[in-house]
Amino acid sequence: MPFSPTKRQKKTVLGAGAVVLLAGLNAPAAVGFAEDQYHAYKISQPGYKAKYGSWNTVDVPEEFRTNAIHAALLHTGKVLIVAGSGNNQKNFDAGTFDTILWNPADNSFKKIPTPEDFFCSGHTQLADGRLLVAGGTARYEVLDGAVTRAGGLMRVKNESPDKEVTLAKGTVFRSPTGTKYVSRFDVKIPKAKRKFDISYTRSGAMKPWKTKVLAAEERVFVEAVEEGEASVTTKRAQYEIEGLRGKDADNVYGLTEKIDMEKQDFQGIRAAYEFDPVAEKYIQVDPMAKARWYPTLVTLQDGKVLAVSGLDEVGVVDPGDNEIYDPSTKKWKKGPFRYFPTYPALFLTKGGKLFYPASNAGYGPAEKGREPGLWDLEKNTFEKVPGLEDMDQTETSASLLLPPAQDQKVMILGGGGVGESEKSTARTAVIDLKEDDPEFRTGPQLPQGTRYLNSVIMPDDTVFTSGGSYDYRGRGASNILKAQFYDPEADRFFAAADPTVGRNYHSEALLLPDGRVATFGSDSLFGDKDNTKLGKFEQRMEVYTPPYLYRDKESRPQLGDGPREPDAQGRATFRTQDPSKIVKARLMRPSAVTHTTDVEQRSIALDLTKGRDSVTVTVPKDRTLVPPGWYMVFAVDGEGTPSAAKWIHVAK
Repeated sequence: MPFSPTKRQKKTVLGAGAVVLLAGLNAPAAVGFAEDQYHAYKISQPGYKAKYGSWNTVDVPEEFRTNAIHAALLHTGKVLIVAGSGNNQKNFDAGTFDTILWNPADNSFKKIPTPEDFFCSGHTQLADGRLLVAGGTARYEVLDGAVTRAGGLMRVKNESPDKEVTLAKGTVFRSPTGTKYVSRFDVKIPKAKRKFDISYTRSGAMKPWKTKVLAAEERVFVEAVEEGEASVTTKRAQYEIEGLRGKDADNVYGLTEKIDMEKQDFQGIRAAYEFDPVAEKYIQVDPMAKARWYPTLVTLQDGKVLAVSGLDEVGVVDPGDNEIYDPSTKKWKKGPFRYFPTYPALFLTKGGKLFYPASNAGYGPAEKGREPGLWDLEKNTFEKVPGLEDMDQTETSASLLLPPAQDQKVMILGGGGVGESEKSTARTAVIDLKEDDPEFRTGPQLPQGTRYLNSVIMPDDTVFTSGGSYDYRGRGASNILKAQFYDPEADRFFAAADPTVGRNYHSEALLLPDGRVATFGSDSLFGDKDNTKLGKFEQRMEVYTPPYLYRDKESRPQLGDGPREPDAQGRATFRTQDPSKIVKARLMRPSAVTHTTDVEQRSIALDLTKGRDSVTVTVPKDRTLVPPGWYMVFAVDGEGTPSAAKWIHVAK
């Protein structure tokens, strides 16, 4: 007889089938869970850590979590994490600006009062150990289709040679037809200049002086009072300023040529501050002459600072009006004129020239300022260099002065197309600036096309690279959870442990004094593969412990007591228990990094002599090689294991 199950047997069969069905449906999840469990087990093993290193997420109390846009290591060993408004329009509108000070030694945090919106500012290490922060955000962008009021540039003229004029935010400019526009920022217009025209008769007698007045001019962004297209104008006109009377009304007026409904970009500010690592506060200094958003600041061999590029007060890329800051006077002066896209990477080289490897972080036309070359600041000449592949994909690339700095080799890694391009490249290239006719030579490929790659010079002369994404701002769930080391001597990559947190736009990485690497930030445009959910700013911090810190801890080199400054010959002696194991020493400048741009970090090889219970290092006197400032000294053994750093100050 054929088998005929009872009711109870039917239930059992159906139950078993359901289990099989559910198991089949959940097989990928079960397999994924098992793989994750195995991976977690594998990366926790001592042998794995000794070969690849390890990652650990930092426990950050909720009140100190922030949108890390900028990060700088201070000579106190603490890390300054600057968010400003953190790419958050609500924070900007509320005037909520954020800076966090993190101490990696004890994982403590402190909020720092932040006087301006330093979101997308520039920063650099000053010779005395302070951090100069300049520029930032005056106004968030308004995209095409979202502009409701016509806006544009108003040139404000002052023809009075007797007094400067300040017009407050909200000043109304009225056109001859009665259309009104309102200024969105305060603007100060200097006095007009008197020019004396002196001439002579044929006999040599001086004629009576003639005086000309040259009007002073400043610019301010204005918006129409009324919404809609009626306030759009492309005609040049002179605008009266409401509230001015008599001579003031005659002398001060506005001029504009175009006010439209097109996209309005981010706009910069002129403010500049020094952050004091000892007092742990911002100190205001004279503002820049030009407003800047996305600028690069680089310390020069004399301790002065060059500020380059950025979007100005009306959202236009600066045409090349660069400035130089003097820390002794706290004032700015005009620098050499040269155009660069925003956040250009500029590295101080031996002899004082700046090398531009074509790395930048966006904003600027694709056909301008994209070629690499050497910039002579004194002559203001730019010598282009050949050999770089994928020239259309240098935006959002990483670049650095390879260790040791004496070799004068610069590397570029990855990058993408201009703007929101989907293009990304796995290309790396290295140039030797000591050659008579330097040119880029293509290096080993990254695992895949990578934008926003973070690259950190290590005390053992390798370069640690991690994160990034292969599409614009991590679009399409394109974060790359990979890390690797680059060995400059062998010209090859080798694997490191994979990070667990994705990093793309608005992410940073820097070397800590104990030899680890800290990573911050990430600002994905979308939160899913299909680009249907808005992304969320990544506030987790993750620290990478390199393989060299998993070697025998007892045999790790130790640097004991030593001076805070080298002597007149550049020498500094440090106590150590076993000088024989130390084979080299490195002088490493602390990072100040944002938008994959870190022109501060560099590693200098030091001459080394050994005593019975000490080592003496000698710092090169060439300030184009060793710009003035605070540095970390690392002693390194034959296996490449570094000591913890000792801080030393290199004077001008």
